[in-house]
Amino acid sequence: MATEQILLVEARGSVEWVTLNRPESGNALNMEMVDALVAYFEGLRERENVRIVVMKANGRHFCVGLDLAAGAFDAQQRNPRNVWSVQRRIARIYLAMRKCPQPIICLVQGAACGGGFSLALASDIRIAGESAKMNAAYIKIGLTGCDMGSSYFLPRLVGTSVSSELLMTGRFIYAPRALAVNLVSEVVADDALESAAQGFIDDMLLTSPMGLRLTKDALNFSVDASSLEAAMAVEDRHQSLLSLTDDAVEAGLSFFEKRKPEYRDQ
Repeated sequence: MATEQILLVEARGSVEWVTLNRPESGNALNMEMVDALVAYFEGLRERENVRIVVMKANGRHFCVGLDLAAGAFDAQQRNPRNVWSVQRRIARIYLAMRKCPQPIICLVQGAACGGGFSLALASDIRIAGESAKMNAAYIKIGLTGCDMGSSYFLPRLVGTSVSSELLMTGRFIYAPRALAVNLVSEVVADDALESAAQGFIDDMLLTSPMGLRLTKDALNFSVDASSLEAAMAVEDRHQSLLSLTDDAVEAGLSFFEKRKPEYRDQ
């Protein structure tokens, strides 16, 4: 019951809205929330009926990072084995987010710090509320700025110059600049975040289910592809596979008949 309350999941058709629900702590990541996020995103790999995930948060802040008051790194726990275990336990969230086939739309209001910033970075699309501010807070507590995928995700999103600035200083990036450097797709009023997400959802639901899944798959591969040829080899395989599906036939028919396609994921 506690896990269900700490992470709320609402199905709206084939879209699941996942809400971080520790508003009294700024949705800080305690181990209970960490494990709930890992279980949810790892479980999505086998749930192709879920086409899109929207991640948001209750309260003033999206996620202020690791809950340092929760005792994950208290004096009795501070030894290499335990610290490594906690580190890898949290890291599983971001790996699972990238491995799940569903696109993830992240709605950020207020602070997204440290591990909360990485939740946004690991998503596929980010929409910021006007109150949004994000930072790699790790360096502010005596660590490096590179943690929970920040050194991987951030340069690929905004380039090395802005990434170096943010990771080496721990400075906040606020919504207007986040939009200017392409870290987020839109900035809207905080109370308009869900309606802004709906526009992306509507467009994605017009695509074939397998086509959408394989688009995320190809992007994941191509961002690290060794060459143009390697990236195009994946594209060629995906397109050849999808062109033989019933959904591809339906897409063609619906185009000529000027109607919305009715996909069956076959």
